[in-house]
Amino acid sequence: MPITDWPTDERPREKLLKQGPQALSDAELLAIFLRVGLPGKSAVDLARQLLGNFGSLTGLFQARLGDFAAIAGIGEAKYAQLQAVIEMSRRALGEELRQPQAFEHPAAVREYLRLWLGGEARECFAALFLDTRHALLSADILFRGTLDQATVHPREIARRALGLNAAAVIVAHNHPSGHAEPSPADISLTHHLRDALRLIDLRLLDHFIVTRQTAVSLAERGYLAG
Repeated sequence: MPITDWPTDERPREKLLKQGPQALSDAELLAIFLRVGLPGKSAVDLARQLLGNFGSLTGLFQARLGDFAAIAGIGEAKYAQLQAVIEMSRRALGEELRQPQAFEHPAAVREYLRLWLGGEARECFAALFLDTRHALLSADILFRGTLDQATVHPREIARRALGLNAAAVIVAHNHPSGHAEPSPADISLTHHLRDALRLIDLRLLDHFIVTRQTAVSLAERGYLAG
């Protein structure tokens, strides 16, 4: 049944306008983005199919063009629109995180890091450079590939921090495997960076392990104490 034949209060767009976006399911929100379905399949049905194929909104957002466009009724134009929406959301979040003291609590950076690094196919190491008020100065990917103490050089982080006149840094790297638990090597790297950066009075606030689904804070786990 086409959505136009549904009771008014059950139509996603009308429901959003009346109750707000938080009242909608993932499929209903996605249906508003899709706008139309296929013959015999409403936009909500198509949205449910997409979520089923990719497992979640996160999986859908990080889908590659070929996989996305392989779904009947979905093409390159819709993929481009979705990527534009995601990038606008990422930039809006980045603007919010540039406010003073935005990075004082680990929860404030989880979504930013997950959107930024969670979909990377290769392991990469990033740094968020902060000023004295913990507002964001710059977010940079510094290293790519298999990461350990031999490949993640504190001097590169220090050089960038000094150039930005940063007072603190949050580092993060992704686990493409999807397992967010820190390994012994991750913990050792965290201690190595903390101690090395301390020599130039640059405070390491946190180290996050990032996957598509989550970001684990090593500071919350107590690995930056001392």
